[in-house]
Amino acid sequence: MIIAWVLSLLVLLSTLVAHLERLAALEIVAVNSYIESHKQLIAAEKSLLECERNLSNIAALGNTTCHIQSAGKHHWLISSKDKPVLEILVHLDLKTNAVTRLNWRQRFE
Repeated sequence: MIIAWVLSLLVLLSTLVAHLERLAALEIVAVNSYIESHKQLIAAEKSLLECERNLSNIAALGNTTCHIQSAGKHHWLISSKDKPVLEILVHLDLKTNAVTRLNWRQRFE
């Protein structure tokens, strides 16, 4: 009887260890996914900032990392090419070449 009880405790402990190992592996995957998506978001924002800074000189941009579309009345829609796709709506003051960000969103596909 005591042997059966000890064996059942050992089985329970081994099951607990197996579940803890799976949980730890899932947590590592989740943290790595979070870190990678954060890096991609920062890279998309940096490409948008570069295009936003050089908006007054569109011809010099050449091969950019973002799409630039006119939205009318000195408004421009700038979106990143890489995922995650971020879009910003900016206003370009032609007198001072100052760019003001009006809106920001993430576009889902």
